[in-house]
Parts: sequence; C-alpha cells; structure tokens
Amino acid sequence: MKDIMDLHTHTIASGHAYSTLSEMIQAAAGQGLALYGCADHAPKMPGGTHSFYFINFKVIPRVRSGVRVLMGAELNIMDCDGTVDLPPATLAKLDYTIASLHVPCFSPKSAEENTRAYINAMKNPRVTIIGHPDDSRYPIDCEAFARAAKASGKLVEVNNTSLAPGSSRTGAAENYAVLLKYCREYKIPIIIGSDAHFETDVANHRYAWELLEREQFPEELIVNTSVDKLKPYIPVLSELFPEE
Repeated sequence: MKDIMDLHTHTIASGHAYSTLSEMIQAAAGQGLALYGCADHAPKMPGGTHSFYFINFKVIPRVRSGVRVLMGAELNIMDCDGTVDLPPATLAKLDYTIASLHVPCFSPKSAEENTRAYINAMKNPRVTIIGHPDDSRYPIDCEAFARAAKASGKLVEVNNTSLAPGSSRTGAAENYAVLLKYCREYKIPIIIGSDAHFETDVANHRYAWELLEREQFPEELIVNTSVDKLKPYIPVLSELFPEE
C-alpha cells in the first residue's frame, strides 16, 4: 500500500528534536514522499519555539527536492475548554495544525475531562488533526471522541512513535484498537504520522501500518495513500497539486 506523506515531524526548532528543516525535507525526498509537513511544537512546550517562529513561513519554498512542503504546528491543548497555545491570527497563517495533549502542558485527568478537552479542541476551525489520542495516561471515551471527530470534520492520527517500543505513551495499541473500531463505524478518516524528531524517522510508519493491517482498517479511510483524500482538510493542497 503506497504511503506518500508524513505531516507529523519536528525540527531542531522544537527544542528536543535534532535535525534541521532542510535535513528533514531531504529525508522525505529520499523516502519518495510527495508531501512533507513540519509541525514543530507550539510555544507552551518547554524548550520549544517562540510564537514568532510561526509567522514567517512565507520564506520557505513550497517545493524542495521534488517534495511539496507544508508548514504547520503541533498545538498543545491547555485545558478542558480546548484552548490551544497559538492565537487565531497566527493559526490563520499555517497550512494545518495538530492538536495534542502533552504532560508538560495538560496534567492527565479523568476520562470525562480528557475527552472534553479533545472535543472542545475539535471545535476550533483551525485544528486539522487530533494528535496521538492513544495514551493510557489520558483515558478517553472513544465513542464520544469519534462522534465529535466526525461532526467536526477532524482527522484522527495514528501515531507511529506511540506504537514503537520504548514509547513514553502507554497502551497505544490497545487504545487504538478500540478507537479504530469507532472510526470504522462512523467512517472517520485517519492519518498516520511518524512524529519524527530526527531525519531517519521521517516516513517511518512501520508500526502504524502493522496495527492498521491487524485491525483490518479500510484503505479508503487512510488519507496517507492519496493527496486527494487530504485536500478537503488542507485547502492549500489544491494549489500545490492542481493536477490531482
């Protein structure tokens, strides 16, 4: 099954990643990707970027080494109201965003509270993807989460790093098994992300694909296989890929 994109990656700007943007794009080219997305951590992540980082993406070429380039952010969900850590004016400048729960920014709470935080973040029209909703430290009501994702038109991420041996997130495979059942039932598209923090992990989706195969998740709901599947979520893609 072809896999032509990776939108969850981090560069040295995130503070705890170790490759430059140019190195990550070159790695994407080496893996034969058609589309590379950079989603560095937003400012509330310790050691991460200043908000000014996200306002000058216009200087970055849209195509490098044959790869189309998207520039976004991984936002931190800060509270149960779904508040994120970039203002609307900045979000409007980005190609896409991933909204995630991270321990330094949101202490794990009850399943009801964690689910409410996700659902309220989904109400933000500038949120594109819900990142790694798979950690047992953040239990959720998977059916309520899935219904909200369907209603709000958000992509649900299957995060390869969560599934990799040694991940700090716990129970990812088991939690995805439940969540993917509802994604299948409600016909909610998912997107695989590497969560790469070094160039050699760009497009490393091995564990995610193994999980999706094991769960017999339908290909038509996996957006990684086609830019056309992603276009409804990221409008600028119609300009970058007018022929598809």
